[in-house]
Amino acid sequence: MSLATYERKKLNSLNQWALDFEGNAERIIESIRIAREAGASLRVGPELEITLELLLRALNCSLIPVDVGGDSGYGCLDHFLEGDTYLHSWEMLARIITHDDCQDILLDIGMPIGHKNVRYNCRVIVHNKRILLIRPKIYLANDGNYREMRYFTGWGRTKYVEEYYLPRIIMTITGQRKVPFGDAAISTLDTCIAPETCEELFTPNSPHIGMSLDGIEIMTNSSGSHHELRKLQTRIELMTEATKKCGGIYLYANQQGCDGDRLYYDGSAMIGINGKIVAQGTQFSLKDVEVITATVDLEEVRSFRFAPSRGVQAVQNTPYQRIEADINISSPSDKENISLKPTPTIDVRYHSPEEEIALGPACWLWDYLRRCGGASGYFLPLSGGIDSCATATIVHSMCRLVLEACENGEEQVIKDARRVCGESEESTWVPRAPQELAGRIFHTCFMGTKNSSVDTQARAKELADAIGAYHIDLNMDSLVRAVTDLFSFVTGMRPQFRVHGGTKTENLALQNIQARLRMVLAYLFAQLLPWCRGKQGSLLVLGSANVDECLRGYMTKYDCSSADINPIGGISKTDLKRFISYATTKFDLPILHSFLAAIPTAELEPITSAYVQSDEADMGFTYDELSIFGQLRKNHKLGPWSAFNKLLHEWGDRMSPRAIATKTRNFFYYYAINRHKMTVLTPAYHAEQYSPDDNRFDLRPFLYPSFSWPFGKIEEAVAAINAREKVD
Repeated sequence: MSLATYERKKLNSLNQWALDFEGNAERIIESIRIAREAGASLRVGPELEITLELLLRALNCSLIPVDVGGDSGYGCLDHFLEGDTYLHSWEMLARIITHDDCQDILLDIGMPIGHKNVRYNCRVIVHNKRILLIRPKIYLANDGNYREMRYFTGWGRTKYVEEYYLPRIIMTITGQRKVPFGDAAISTLDTCIAPETCEELFTPNSPHIGMSLDGIEIMTNSSGSHHELRKLQTRIELMTEATKKCGGIYLYANQQGCDGDRLYYDGSAMIGINGKIVAQGTQFSLKDVEVITATVDLEEVRSFRFAPSRGVQAVQNTPYQRIEADINISSPSDKENISLKPTPTIDVRYHSPEEEIALGPACWLWDYLRRCGGASGYFLPLSGGIDSCATATIVHSMCRLVLEACENGEEQVIKDARRVCGESEESTWVPRAPQELAGRIFHTCFMGTKNSSVDTQARAKELADAIGAYHIDLNMDSLVRAVTDLFSFVTGMRPQFRVHGGTKTENLALQNIQARLRMVLAYLFAQLLPWCRGKQGSLLVLGSANVDECLRGYMTKYDCSSADINPIGGISKTDLKRFISYATTKFDLPILHSFLAAIPTAELEPITSAYVQSDEADMGFTYDELSIFGQLRKNHKLGPWSAFNKLLHEWGDRMSPRAIATKTRNFFYYYAINRHKMTVLTPAYHAEQYSPDDNRFDLRPFLYPSFSWPFGKIEEAVAAINAREKVD
């Protein structure tokens, strides 16, 4: 094994922002500068990084910087249909490749490019002001949160290369008129490198298979994968499998942070060799730049690929066109450095779902707050129930992360914290405790009525005190009475609650009055509370509807579920309870235990000796049952009939066919009649695969028929089962 084949790898991360062309270019340049200082000879960035500010991971020496996960430039959305986006991308590329810090290093930069009047998602490979290759993405992501085919066309022609004529702004810099455009590899003086982009890793016949058979030793993946609970393991398994059979070095870089949308990109940059991980970045972080390093030996790749069966397939494999680059990835001086050795294999770090909830939405909230001009904090209607409790606890987690970053000397976080808190540019203030920060940026309010209990009011105040929030209590009975009096004056009719003899319609209307007035009050206080405290700006209103209640439609349209953003809108009630249990100990907040012990209730109806409103009783489902129906509907893609048949086998040992049929029919009935609420759903942190988000993740009609045919089949099946049981 020759020491000359050792390669030191370094990854750095950038937190980018859609359409911030100048800012994105500066962060790209900074990442290249850091990579060069660390001795890197190759730097790889995320997809479409010039147009979108994302987590950028640069790789040092012989490993390439890459971002981790899905596709990084999606935050621009329909702006990819605008010519300006492509023009400004070329202008920023010109700024990057002419910068003094961007010389003598192989650069892999992501940007959109138009070729023959077709739009492509591309990697641009540059060395010393010369473009070596433009590599368009072959397989596009077009499901779930992604609609890449709306903006781009997949290259589709593997291992095919043609000529691309450069725009004049680049021609004057590079001295080139045309460059290779297509699926090719870069051949350096000591190895061969080829890029794979995001979704291509997830396809059955991934490009890295053919790359490895063609002798390509270093494979990069520029990605932009968003966070979902329990998803990281799947992503890492795919990455390790890419080289477990084929051999090779795999560099995986992902975005990290919020790009101005519902998604949080969860980093976890990886360096792997021959199916093993040797370096891993953080999954959640407030840092704008993060660096990870590793040293790998190319000889390990070459010896790994010894199998005769691989050789047979390699001979039959169609080769890639290779673009020559007069550059060494490994340093010739390494052979004289006897202390240099490969980085050992590490155990991949995985967060528990409870930790993911504590960290992901908290980082998302911080990114959103610091980038929202004029915002000086958050406002939360704190009801004393577990959902708003979970939201408040996530804000507390955010404050803890900010404090930790400040204590670690993270200058950007300190600068952002001072600006959000209204400090002057000359201020030296830094928070000394999460409660101190919360007291300046987090405002909570208990909006009680005569239907509210003393217990919920006390829980809300005690939690606000424990986390340091600026808290107010108010009673809104006079406001509710004014609205109902107005209705009675106009119509001559006075609605009554059900417990007082009113109809279902009256009962629901009286509940909705309270809920909707809370939304109006929330926005009033969010706009004026900073003014009351002698501060500038306004507050962003936080929503607290969980994914199961959204799915069932168990919320009032335009109530407190209507807000600016919602950190728990993609999280199930079951996971939220587990998170609160975790946070009780982790954050030393014993008050949280009382929220777990309380029965979930909307407290919108009068409490009597014979009746206390309960969420699960109102809905006709437990929260666990709602989660299962959500997974069947979205993840398993089942309609009423197929869902009923699956549940017959899964629930048949504890529930009768009639009960299963009733549950199934009721779920799809309430889901259908309430689907219209999803069209105005508050933008929520995406964390769950069965989210009903109507924006672009879960596209469904909002006016449904009665499901008469599948419901009829269900009834026929129940009757047949009951008839057989009678015979038996």
